[in-house]
Amino acid sequence: MPRADATRSKRSVVFAAVICNGLEFFDFVAYAFFARAIGQAFFPSAEPSLQLLLSVGVFGVGFIARPVGGILLGRYADRAGRRPALLLSAVLMTFGTLGLVVTPGYASIGLSAPLLITFFRMVQGFALGGETGPSIAFLLEIAPARRRGAYVALQIASQGGASALAAALGLALSLSLTPAQMLDWGWRVPFAVSVLLIPIALFLRFHMPETLRTTADAGVGVPAPAARPAWLSRDVVLGILIIAAGTVSTYLGSYMTTYGTAILHLPLADGLQASIVVGLTTLVGAVLGGYLADRFGRWPVMFWPRLLTAVICIPAFAWLVAHPDALTLRAISALLAFLTAVSAGGVLTTICELFPVERRAAALALIYSVGVSVFGGTVQFVVTWLIGVTASPMVPAWYIAVSSGVAVVATLLLPETKQTAPAGA
Repeated sequence: MPRADATRSKRSVVFAAVICNGLEFFDFVAYAFFARAIGQAFFPSAEPSLQLLLSVGVFGVGFIARPVGGILLGRYADRAGRRPALLLSAVLMTFGTLGLVVTPGYASIGLSAPLLITFFRMVQGFALGGETGPSIAFLLEIAPARRRGAYVALQIASQGGASALAAALGLALSLSLTPAQMLDWGWRVPFAVSVLLIPIALFLRFHMPETLRTTADAGVGVPAPAARPAWLSRDVVLGILIIAAGTVSTYLGSYMTTYGTAILHLPLADGLQASIVVGLTTLVGAVLGGYLADRFGRWPVMFWPRLLTAVICIPAFAWLVAHPDALTLRAISALLAFLTAVSAGGVLTTICELFPVERRAAALALIYSVGVSVFGGTVQFVVTWLIGVTASPMVPAWYIAVSSGVAVVATLLLPETKQTAPAGA
C-alpha cells in the first residue's frame, strides 16, 4: 500500500475509535446536564434539594458497574482482541441509552420508573467501563512510537468534544422549550439523538483492524513488569490515585451546570455555557498535553498541571463564590478543565506503557474504572450532600485540592515511560 494511502487508512481508523468513544461518553455525561429535570421526572419530592440529591445519586450509580465492565471487557479484549470488546461495549451502551429514552416518568408508572432508570444507568456504566481499556490500548498500539501520547490523548479530547456537544444541545433545548416541555420530554432529546447516531459508530468499529495480535507479534510493550501481578501491584494503586484526581476534576466540571444553578442561583443557560467552555477547553488541553508528553516526556506533563491545580483551586473557587456571575463561572471552569486535560494524555499513556500487551487493556480498565467509580462516581453526590450539611459553597474546591495533592505524591513514585516504546513500533 502506498505511504499516502496507509496514512489515510490509519487516520480513518483512529477517527473511528475516537468518534465512537466520544459518542459513548456523550451518552453517559448528558445525564449530568439534565439532573434537575430528571430528578423532577423520576424522583418526586416536596424538597428540591432531596430531589437533586436522588438524581445525582443515580448519576453515581452508573459508576458502580464501571469496574465490573472494565475488568470483564478488559480481560475479554486481552484474550479475544480489542475490536470485539469495543463492539460489545457499543451495543451495551446503545441498549442503556435507549432505555433512558423510552422509560416513562414516575407519574406514569410509579416506583418502576426510578428503578428502571437506575438499571439503565448501570448498563451504561458497565459499557463505558469496558470501553476505556480496549480503546486506549488500541490507540496506543496503532500509534507510531514517537506519537503515542498524542494518539492516547485523543481519547480525552473526544470526551471533551462530547461534553461540549451535550451541553450545547442542553442549552439549545433550555432556550427553546418551556420548563414544562423540558420536564415532559425535552431532557430525552440528547439520548434520542445519540441512539440514532450509534449505528454509525457500530459500522465504523466493525471495520477497525485488530491490534492485539500484531502488537504481541511485534513485541511491543514493556517486558519488565510482565512478571508482576497485574491486579495488586504498586503501579495499579498509584495509577488509581492519579486517575482519581483527574476524574474528580472532570466530573466536578460536569457538575458546574448544577452548581451554577442550584448553589450560585445563576440561570440554567449560564451553567450550560460554562459546561460548553469546559468541554472545548478539555478538547484543546488534551491535544496540547498529548503533544507535550511526546516532546518532553510523560512525567512532567502529569506532575506540574496537577500540582498547579492543587495550589490554585481554593483561591479560584473563593473568587467564584465572591463574584457569582457567568463570566467568572466560565473562567474558573475552563482553567480547571484545561489543567486536567493537559495532564490526562501523559497519565493514560504512562499507565498503558507500564503493562505488557497481554495484560494492558484489563489493567488499564481496572485502574481507570476503579479510580473513576470510587471517586468520580461519588463526587457529585458527596459534594451536593456536603454543601447541604455545611452550607459552604467551597466544598468542591477542597475536594479537588485534596485529591490533587494525593495525585502529586503518587506521581512522584512513578517512573518516566517515554523511552520504553520500541523504535519503529
